[in-house]
Amino acid sequence: MLDKYDQENVEELGPEEKSGESNPEQGGYDGPAGMQVDGIIETKWTEVATSFDDMNLREPLLRGIYAYGFEKPSAIQQRAILPCIKGHDVIAQAQSGTGKTATFSISILERIDPKSNDTQALILAPTRELAQQIQKVVLALGDYMDVSCHACIGGTNLREDMRRLEKGVQIIVGTPGRVYDMINRRVLNPNHIMVFVLDEADEMLSRGFKDQIYDVFRYLPADVQVVLLSATMPPDVMDVTTKFMRDPVTILVQREELTLEGIKQFFVNVEKEEWKLDTLSDLYETLTITQAVIFCNTRRKVDWLTDQMQHRDFTVSAMHGDMDQKERDVIMREFRSGSSRVLITTDLLARGIDVQQVSLVINYDLPTNRESYIHRIGRGGRFGRKGVAINFVTADDSRTLMDIEDYYRTSIEEMPMNVADLI
Repeated sequence: MLDKYDQENVEELGPEEKSGESNPEQGGYDGPAGMQVDGIIETKWTEVATSFDDMNLREPLLRGIYAYGFEKPSAIQQRAILPCIKGHDVIAQAQSGTGKTATFSISILERIDPKSNDTQALILAPTRELAQQIQKVVLALGDYMDVSCHACIGGTNLREDMRRLEKGVQIIVGTPGRVYDMINRRVLNPNHIMVFVLDEADEMLSRGFKDQIYDVFRYLPADVQVVLLSATMPPDVMDVTTKFMRDPVTILVQREELTLEGIKQFFVNVEKEEWKLDTLSDLYETLTITQAVIFCNTRRKVDWLTDQMQHRDFTVSAMHGDMDQKERDVIMREFRSGSSRVLITTDLLARGIDVQQVSLVINYDLPTNRESYIHRIGRGGRFGRKGVAINFVTADDSRTLMDIEDYYRTSIEEMPMNVADLI
């Protein structure tokens, strides 16, 4: 029997998007539409703040924003931060790289009372890694404010979690199962929560967290502000918006404006599945020039490929949802620090994990759904950085590749011999 809050580990992550935004290098190409200052956005909200200075934010928060590397708010930030600060319920429908994590983080930091130790904001996310990433963004932006933010996630020590919450934490970011458990145990007091954020709502509801999310909602104050972020609006998400939100401000970043510009995409025609391993081995020297992420569609494949590569004396590390939390943390830390250069993973990593140095992504398996494609290869070109994506294509995959090209209105060329020069 699985612990309720270990459901995060039951299935691999699916489609939509990633968040956790920092853009210190805003030269040249400046990211997907929502990250561009003039991204195409649909909303009835008319107030637009074209600079952070115009948002009337408290001074220590403004310092944190600039120290984090932001210069100018992205399109979604220009429109969504103000209604969030003013207490409106907000639905932001937007995909990867649009600046959403910072949107709700800034809004929460502006609204909370740093002098009170009560829990004043709760953010739910679908995976532990994403929750930890959001926590990092909140703490970095609130660096000059002396705020507390705790990641309340499955797979960590329950007693330590309880001790931390009993001391009092102003902002909690977590996965639905563990958060619900903490409310149930009366360790997390929800009575002072002003803001409730549901990040990646479509992803969470598709992974069977619906009952737990509803259970958490029931404990929150009747006048709580709800901010919902979602890449798509399936019936389950619409259900949440109608049941729990009051006249929300909706902000939609157009999907067509998502761009893969800045990321060079190639395919390698491997013909047969069994030829992929040799192809990857041939590319290994190219991989280690930079840092590379290699995506497989299943955990079993990740384990198999890792074994095969290590057997051939190639240094690689691996990460997927079956590993325990400590192991996942160590692997991510090594990869972030650069001591590990090649990471083999499933779509678990395709959402919300920003690794600065990655400029090469290899789809050992093409993703089973086309939305995952942008989240995977977006690892390589986030926030204006250049990147290369290489897709291994068997005879059976050619249809899927065409489908991806059509969907993103992009063209994927055959990989040139000098691919190392492009990274």
